[in-house]
Amino acid sequence: MATNKIQTGIRFEPELLYKIAYVAKCNKRSLNAQLEYLAQLCVKEYEEANGEIPVTDEDIYKK
Repeated sequence: MATNKIQTGIRFEPELLYKIAYVAKCNKRSLNAQLEYLAQLCVKEYEEANGEIPVTDEDIYKK
């Protein structure tokens, strides 16, 4: 399945990764979906406190 999402590598302490996976399962989400949800919450919280983060296509697709 094609996607426009960028794949990244991320490192976690094993205990934290286990706990996030546990929460994901309880929320009926994949680990990836849970991490994406948490990142979205983080950005939303930051932008509510500090204003919207400006993003352009050039920012996203730098080569």
